[in-house]
Amino acid sequence: MESKHLSSDRRDFIKASGTAALGLVAGVSKPGPLFALGGSPAEKVVVAVIGVNGRGVVHAQNFAKLPDSEVAYICDVDANVIAKAATAASQLQAASPKGVGDFRRILDDTSVDAIAIATPDHWHAPMTLLAMQAGKHVYLEKPSGNTPHENELLITASTKYKSLVQLGTQRRSGPHFYEAIQAIRDGAIGMPYLARAWYANTRTGIGKGRVVAVPSNLDFELWQGPAPRTAYHDNIIHYNWHWFRRWGTGEICNNGTHEIDVARWLLGVDYPTAVYSTGARHHFADDWEFPDTQEATFEFEGGKTIIWHGQSCNGQQMYGRSRGTIILGLGGSMVIDQDGYVISDLKGKVVKESAAAAKGDVLNTVGDDGLTLLHMQNFLDAIRTGTPLTAPIADGAKTGMLCHLGTIAHQTGRKLRIDPRTARIVGDADAAKLWSRTYAPGWTPKA
Repeated sequence: MESKHLSSDRRDFIKASGTAALGLVAGVSKPGPLFALGGSPAEKVVVAVIGVNGRGVVHAQNFAKLPDSEVAYICDVDANVIAKAATAASQLQAASPKGVGDFRRILDDTSVDAIAIATPDHWHAPMTLLAMQAGKHVYLEKPSGNTPHENELLITASTKYKSLVQLGTQRRSGPHFYEAIQAIRDGAIGMPYLARAWYANTRTGIGKGRVVAVPSNLDFELWQGPAPRTAYHDNIIHYNWHWFRRWGTGEICNNGTHEIDVARWLLGVDYPTAVYSTGARHHFADDWEFPDTQEATFEFEGGKTIIWHGQSCNGQQMYGRSRGTIILGLGGSMVIDQDGYVISDLKGKVVKESAAAAKGDVLNTVGDDGLTLLHMQNFLDAIRTGTPLTAPIADGAKTGMLCHLGTIAHQTGRKLRIDPRTARIVGDADAAKLWSRTYAPGWTPKA
């Protein structure tokens, strides 16, 4: 019997996306109506991968190896990294991808059906919106936006344009997650009421950056793109931008997006009624602008709660895992991560356990795992055959809203009241000012 605690539209979404994730929707020989919005009529989805210093190489390899796609372009503002990704793709497909530095050249190419975005966070929403306006489908790495306002724009655009946008929360395509949510719906842990999501790592400090000359291989002007301009510092590129508000979104959006998304999904909730956060930058006196230790609490209607526990610099595990989510119910609990889940009764006795054949490296920063391949295949199936996306941006951006509200609550140091219909901050004008950001001239995104 279906749980009455999951809304009917959410049940429908779970049913449709679960079928897709488990491979129960058969492919067809001819492209579906969503294939190639003015682009290639070929059987394969022609993909361009943008941002390939880390995660983007996985994009290039996967879209090259999957039979329903081929990589036509590798794009990056760093000329030194294009060749590596192009080589990785060319070893898995017949044709070698072209290398370009400016993504706008790709948007102008009508033969490209889809783009895969693995750029720094400040580019995610602006680039996605430009791609949708150019008639391209988008596979977008998390987080979905740099601010709550950008997530609003993406939700609006999802109903305005025909383009499909899959958020890179690959757990949404994991078969054992659908098995787990079915178990919750069938009453395995009773009514679920609280979720804890966590990430524990031992990151090092990033030091105090010095202003230095921009490397000759880097187009720093285009790298900054929508962000307000600043001088080049030697501790920004290629990974440490995550910890600067100008470009990054902190650990809660970086890794928390995955675990909070699972918590929101399994609890069956969307926007909270209140958010508050505690924590600080404890471990290093450096340029890092976000907390390395954070506990953000999200309260929802019906007495449900999500608690995010971020440990960026202390790798002490929770429930024997470096990252994951636990769902507490009136009759038991479920601990779940990308490798499997465990259901226990109220006294902690294991009732059921499901584990992957081989555990992955959950702290791997490029995220090369089997769930990503399934998630990308679902994206291709949606374009070619009309299979429902497992992580459509209209739903995925809601998780982005939560993560950003956790950051705003932390910055203000206050408990925020939230409109559960819109995610908007209520009764706090100063906090509401953090809803959006300032953009470089000419780069303000529009839906």
